Order: sequence, then C-alpha cells, then structure tokens
Amino acid sequence: MNVSRGAAATMAALLITCTCAAAAATAGPPASGDQSSTPSGEPKAKSGPVGKQRATTMESRGSVVARAHADIKGDGVTGTADFTERKEGTATIVELHVTAKGLKPGMHGMHLHAVGKCEPPAFTSAGGHFDPGPAGNTDPDANHPFHMGDVAQLEVGANGEATLDTVTTRVTLSDGPLSLFDADGSAIILHANPDQGITGEPKSGVSGGPRVACGVIEKK
Repeated sequence: MNVSRGAAATMAALLITCTCAAAAATAGPPASGDQSSTPSGEPKAKSGPVGKQRATTMESRGSVVARAHADIKGDGVTGTADFTERKEGTATIVELHVTAKGLKPGMHGMHLHAVGKCEPPAFTSAGGHFDPGPAGNTDPDANHPFHMGDVAQLEVGANGEATLDTVTTRVTLSDGPLSLFDADGSAIILHANPDQGITGEPKSGVSGGPRVACGVIEKK
C-alpha cells in the first residue's frame, strides 16, 4: 500500500495521541491523599485529631482582670477554690475551679456566702448566700436559687473526691456592686446535701442543708 509522507506523519501523530490518552485513562485521577503540595508549591498541612480541634488559649477567653483563692476546710473535709475574673468584650465572667476531699459520695450544694468568716463547726458566721443590692435577700432557702452567690453544685465520686469547673456572671472580684470583696468579704460553703434548685421555707434546707466546709475568699 502506497502512503504519502504527509499521510504517514498524520497517522503517527494520531497513534501517539491515542497512546497518551489511554495511559491517562488507565492511571485515573490523582488520589486526594497524594496531593502533598498546594497550587503555589507550598507543602500542604496534614490533617489529624489535633488539627481538627479548636484551639483554646488564655487570650481567646478574654483578659484576666483579677484572681482570688479560698482554702476550704471542715470536719475531715479539705479543698480549694480558685477564682479568675475575665473581661470578654463588654461581658465580665468569673471562672471557678473547685477541688474537695472527704465528702460523702453524691451531690453537694455549694454557694458563695455573704460574710468572709468560717467559724466551725456550723459555719453560720458566713451568713446567708451572697446577694447584695437594695432588694437582696440572703436567706439560703427563701430566695433560692436567685442569689448572686448561687453556683453549680459539686458532684462527689465514690472515693470522696470532687473537681468542678464552672463559670458565673453573677459576681465579680474587681470593685463594683457585685464584688465579693465588699466591706465584710465573702466565703464559699460546701453543704452536706444536694441543692434542689428550688425555693423553700426558711431553714427548710432545700439549698443543701447543713454546712460541712467553708473557705474565706481572699485576693491573690
């Protein structure tokens, strides 16, 4: 068969094109996991559990305004409470970190009380729940759970130990109408029983009943 030079060149070009197309189809698209660089040539960051977690830093939670601490003591009970006040935009929050040992397992009411005194064994010297203001009512049960000093209760494990991290916007450490550092200071109280989270008659014990441990809150 006679084939001109031009026709031969055309057939060769077609053969090369078909061969390249077949090779590309066989290889298929590159796997996404094989892409080790960005279009700009920079190495791609590898994904992983750490990379997927949202970073939480001290700065991201706002600037620290003030700190306070309390050593909690009772009959066979020890613990600590650390307070950190932060400013987040126009909001003020107080973080509370509490540890305790020697309590019976279960839930225990915990509150910030109106007076910075801890005289055992009943700790009545700490007064009622912190609740400043012209309409304040510090009665632990009759105005519960509406006091400024009402916070989350403590859950104690089978080993008698507990740790709690919580926040409140009801009080401040810095100066102001809601400051825990008013004229007579403040204290933190742990109760023998659970906080039922309801209002009751005076001395009904709905907020936690007997006081088993107390700590005077002091500036750091």
